[in-house]
Amino acid sequence: MSESNAVEILLVEDTPEDVELALRALRRANLANHIQIARDGAEALEFIFAEGAHKGRKIENTPKVILLDLKLPKVDGMEVLRRVKSDPRTKAIPVVVLTSSKEQKDVVESYKLGVNSYIVKPVNFERFAAAVQELGMYWLLLNQPPKLDG
Repeated sequence: MSESNAVEILLVEDTPEDVELALRALRRANLANHIQIARDGAEALEFIFAEGAHKGRKIENTPKVILLDLKLPKVDGMEVLRRVKSDPRTKAIPVVVLTSSKEQKDVVESYKLGVNSYIVKPVNFERFAAAVQELGMYWLLLNQPPKLDG
C-alpha cells in the first residue's frame, strides 16, 4: 500500500478481551498492519479529529474503517458516530458498529446517524474471528471509498 504508515483500522473498544480477540482475528487474516486502538470514546474522537494527544496527526489521514463499540466510557459510541457522520471531513469514513447490544433502538439509532454496518458480537471466538476477518477483507480490500478533497 502506498501510505505505509496510514492507519487502516481504528478499533474503538474498551474491553481488553475483545481488543485481543479482534487483533488476533485481524492478524490471522493478515489485516493487522496499521491498527489504532482507542479504549474510550473521548480517545477515539481525539484520534479521528487530530486533537489532544493526536494533535500532530493530519485529519485528512483518516482510517479506512472504524470498528466501533457502543458501550464506551467517557463518550459513548453513539456520540462518536454522531460526531464522525456530522462532520464533512470525516463523514465518508465507513463506520461498523461491533457491539454486544441487540437492542432495536440501538440498531435504528445507529442507522439514522449513518452507520455503514451494525454487527452484534458473537461470543464464540471462531465466529468472532470469522466476522472480523470478513469485515476487514471487505472494508480494506473490496470497498472503494470516495477520494476526499484535502
